[in-house]
Amino acid sequence: MTEKMQISAVPSLSNKTVSKLPSDVKIPIYDRNNLTAGIVHIGLGNFHRAHQAWYLHRLMQQGQAHDWAIIGAGVKEFDKGQRLKLLAQDFLTTLIELSPVGRTVEVVGSMIDYVPIEADNGPLIAQMAKPEIKIVTLTVTEGGYYIDPVSKSFDSSHPDIAYDAAHPEAPKTAFGAMVAALRLRRDSGVGPFTCQSCDNLQGNGATLRQVIVALAGLSDPKLSEWIAENCSFPNSMVDCIVPATTAKELALVHDLGISDEVPVTHEDFRQWVIEDDFCAGRPDWNMAGATFTNDVHDFEMMKIRILNGGHQVIAVPGELLSIETIEQCMKNSLLGPLFKKVILSEVAPHVKAVPSITPENYVDLVHKRFSNPKIIDTTRRVAFDGSSRQPGFLIPSIRDGLANTTPIDGLALIQASWARMCEGTREDGTLIAPNDPFWNELQAKAKAEGVSENQTRDEMMSGTTLHTFIPQKHIANMIGYLCSDVGSTITGQALSVDGGLESIP
Repeated sequence: MTEKMQISAVPSLSNKTVSKLPSDVKIPIYDRNNLTAGIVHIGLGNFHRAHQAWYLHRLMQQGQAHDWAIIGAGVKEFDKGQRLKLLAQDFLTTLIELSPVGRTVEVVGSMIDYVPIEADNGPLIAQMAKPEIKIVTLTVTEGGYYIDPVSKSFDSSHPDIAYDAAHPEAPKTAFGAMVAALRLRRDSGVGPFTCQSCDNLQGNGATLRQVIVALAGLSDPKLSEWIAENCSFPNSMVDCIVPATTAKELALVHDLGISDEVPVTHEDFRQWVIEDDFCAGRPDWNMAGATFTNDVHDFEMMKIRILNGGHQVIAVPGELLSIETIEQCMKNSLLGPLFKKVILSEVAPHVKAVPSITPENYVDLVHKRFSNPKIIDTTRRVAFDGSSRQPGFLIPSIRDGLANTTPIDGLALIQASWARMCEGTREDGTLIAPNDPFWNELQAKAKAEGVSENQTRDEMMSGTTLHTFIPQKHIANMIGYLCSDVGSTITGQALSVDGGLESIP
């Protein structure tokens, strides 16, 4: 009874209750009723709300960008639940910043709506087609762009893409919906919007351009040409460690005096570097700490290869060793030093310095961030979707190492560890739950190509003259004989005493 009374005493987050929150909680000081939309964001997960939405909120706190509010969107069935939770609390989100020495709490109010999710994406298309929408942003994960990880070409044969090409007015994907909205804007004379990827991809804007232009071309080549000529696709680098929300985070925000169904915890670090290429205008995100530059590549390479690559270096073996969190991985006597050794010797040499920091100093910064004990970032979350993250975050460093004849031993070990992880068991024998969109295929391949110790032994024995291994003591006895006075009578430059083992190709 007491517990129920305590829970009910914490008001649900909303426009009506936000002013009644504890005094140490920062709240919007702008009138949210006067906000108007300028951005549609597709993929409204934790990262977006802790990063892009925060930058816009910070501008609004300064009395700016009130006509650039965000309308959320999604194209998956599971997005419906997120929409309902946010709708119930007027699209407000509690952000809890966790530093090693303390925390700060802030309610962000830059989002004002979330379009209904329907199979044909009709509401989303209609919203993006409105003249007031100037930018469409996305966080759909690194593997969500229908790009072949090896060839880097657009996968036009994927069933989702084939469907969108055949049903351009009622597409399944976010990209198909964007193409449909751009068609309406072209036909009505509204003009283009900026297509802005906020995912951890090197050249994320160029990748998004490739997908949108190619997809449009499958159904309407003229539209494809119009998009290529009129829309902009700025590259960007995004950075903030944002764990998934669990029961622990829900309890934490409740203990702070806030009833929020979708709170977000994050580290005390943010960075957003953006190519200044916006065809229909933009907010002055630089006034909130973002960096605008026409040379994003060096920034994104440093971050993707050192931070995102570093995450894989510790998360993959950490999963195999049953280590629960990234911070625990960094404390591990093997994995902590592994991170430093691999990243400093095999990754950093191929990364250029940027105006604000050298690669070596960035490694130190990332080491500190990964070691933050307040950030409960699970090893499983970071190791997820290796089929996209390994090619995107680690393989480029391996290629550079091979081209420059620099060490790749550690990176090769991580690749082998990932293949071992795909087999589906940890070193303690526990099962690894499916952890990749292509898990079944990866697991089958890992198991099919795995060779047991007994298989290896039998194959080696079959290649020897005697079809067996010579016991070590017998070889030792023979060596002793050859080195003795009696053995001095034996002549010859090579005398095999290993039963033909050396004959194995």
